[in-house]
Amino acid sequence: MEINPIKFQSGFENFAIEKENKNNQTQAFSDLFREKLNQVNELQKDSQAMTASFAAGETDNVHDVMIAAEKAKVAVNLTTAVQTKVIDAYNEIMRLQV
Repeated sequence: MEINPIKFQSGFENFAIEKENKNNQTQAFSDLFREKLNQVNELQKDSQAMTASFAAGETDNVHDVMIAAEKAKVAVNLTTAVQTKVIDAYNEIMRLQV
């Protein structure tokens, strides 16, 4: 009998920064940021669609609706935190005296 190890999943695997893309070229930060924002947008769209479907009575699985809503909420909170940190870093750089 084989025992498989427990895998820790933090939920942030989708937000990991890839050092190199398929062509072994580095990915620009703006492209990475745009891609991740599009993923957050898709999570929000999915959540809104599931909520509308639940409100219309087309589905009765409240668990999936709540899970989609929480995924979208966490993604937006993480995006907002990253935005705040980037702005703080920019402001700190601008305060440096050369």
